[in-house]
Amino acid sequence: MITEKIRKLLSEQKLGYVATVSLDGTPNLSPKGTIIAWGEDTLAFADIRSPQTMENLRNNPSIEINVVDPFSRRGYRFKGTAEIISNGEQYDKLILSYRSLGVRSSIKSVVLVRIEKVSEVTSPLYDIGYTEEEMKDRWKKYYLSFWFTFVF
Repeated sequence: MITEKIRKLLSEQKLGYVATVSLDGTPNLSPKGTIIAWGEDTLAFADIRSPQTMENLRNNPSIEINVVDPFSRRGYRFKGTAEIISNGEQYDKLILSYRSLGVRSSIKSVVLVRIEKVSEVTSPLYDIGYTEEEMKDRWKKYYLSFWFTFVF
């Protein structure tokens, strides 16, 4: 289910979004910078500063993760069920993995997400004929102009 193409995207993208369900039934969306593939059908992310996400998952393990390349405007939505890991051998292995990736923040727990459905996300501009290179060029120019506006 988690292909090499997906693994590559996850390793390159440093920000994704996790959606959970609050006690009152409303959505909670939280940015995460630690989303990794952990096996063939499992993703993981670290609980560094996620009190609402963790509370929601303790009450309802339904979760969706969205990771999209901001330049190519391609990515994936992952729907699944979460499990919070706070100690033990698997926790230790996950922490070692995060440390090897350069994560230095204190990690309270790790959320494992058993993926039940993967959907590809693409920009509607592809539907009207844009190529991936054109998309990347378009957004690189945008971000560069935005950057130079504020820096210089």
